[in-house]
Amino acid sequence: MCELLVGLPEVKVLGVEDVAGETLVVHVEQAGDRPWCHRCGGRSRVKDRAQVVLADLACFGRRARLVWHKFRLCCGDGDCEMGSWTWEDPRIAHSRQAMTDRAGRWATVQVGMLGRSVAEVARELGCDWHTVNDTVVSYGTALVDDPARIAVTTALGLDETLFVRRGEWHRQEFVTSIVDVSPGRTAQLLDVVEGRKAVPATAWINARPSAWREGIAWGCLDLSGPYRKVFDDALPNTAQVADPFHVVKVANGKLDECRRRVQNDTLGHRGRKTDPLFRARRLLTKAHERLDDKGNSKLAGLLAAGDPKGEVRTAWHAKEVVRSIYDISDAALAETFVCELATDLQDQDHPVEVQSLGRTLARWFEEITNWHKASVSNGPTESVNNLIKRIKRIGFGFRTFNHYRIRVLLYAGKPNWNLLPTITPR
Repeated sequence: MCELLVGLPEVKVLGVEDVAGETLVVHVEQAGDRPWCHRCGGRSRVKDRAQVVLADLACFGRRARLVWHKFRLCCGDGDCEMGSWTWEDPRIAHSRQAMTDRAGRWATVQVGMLGRSVAEVARELGCDWHTVNDTVVSYGTALVDDPARIAVTTALGLDETLFVRRGEWHRQEFVTSIVDVSPGRTAQLLDVVEGRKAVPATAWINARPSAWREGIAWGCLDLSGPYRKVFDDALPNTAQVADPFHVVKVANGKLDECRRRVQNDTLGHRGRKTDPLFRARRLLTKAHERLDDKGNSKLAGLLAAGDPKGEVRTAWHAKEVVRSIYDISDAALAETFVCELATDLQDQDHPVEVQSLGRTLARWFEEITNWHKASVSNGPTESVNNLIKRIKRIGFGFRTFNHYRIRVLLYAGKPNWNLLPTITPR
């Protein structure tokens, strides 16, 4: 009956330490036939029995420990040169693991799939934080490194996210998320690499099979020079698509730069709550169609009071025209529109910020207009970044990149959880 309750194959229960209010301790040893000598094939004999204490799943609502009386064997033939060896049984626990196999797989599901914190799972099992974390990393590495996890990809997205702030001056370190944003399916985090420069992401893509790389038709990115270089170097035949949100964000940024410059030129100080342009800052970045009559009247009055040369108004109109790029459904018409718009915005009569916006549109012309052909964006990449940030919040931040990588891939990388009962921890 004890063997049935313990639930492990071919083990013999030696005893149970059951003290009220304390952790339940179960002593077991292997009950099967001892293995034969690896060198001469003779019968082995027991040389010693070491006690290995393993964290196990809770039993009847109580924390439990499994004490494995592990056999150390040697050859029964005194003339055999074979030394001693340990009789391992991965069904109980894998070598150098501090948890039973069943507890390790359970903890991997709790932390990886369900997104629970390591500290919470460790408290439930009554063991150390490092015990759970090391176990999750061991089992999780085998899951996320499964080659079949990365399927055929037609659209690839790149974006950066903050990894950690280090040191006295809180120096920021970023990572690059590599995401499958193929249309028609949910976004999948393929991997994260250190830094936001071109070299790490390029190396990751180049390490993929050539057939997989050739299947990528679209590359989604914000207006980032390093990520453009990644696609140019690693996927030269992939058409790049500038994310619409970031294109409009650049236009809003130039509008805000113009507002702050005019504020200083006219009043000689930064915006204060009574200054017209400062009061208009939210209305300026809001979409025009979202302004009601009251909002339109207020914006017109504030611009009349604080923008004597009409520069901010010009920048606001430029922003709205950039937004209208994505109202066009015809790709050829969009190319003509963006080309003319980029030229018009660079007119010397316009504010310097509007001219800069025009140069940006000209420099990213192909990437901006490719959106009308592909209709893919980096929106799914941003949604994956939200999942990554959730894991960061649960863990109160990370300092070790490998721990971070395994945790976010288990949660957002769509590993095949059906493989968990069959994998060998690393």
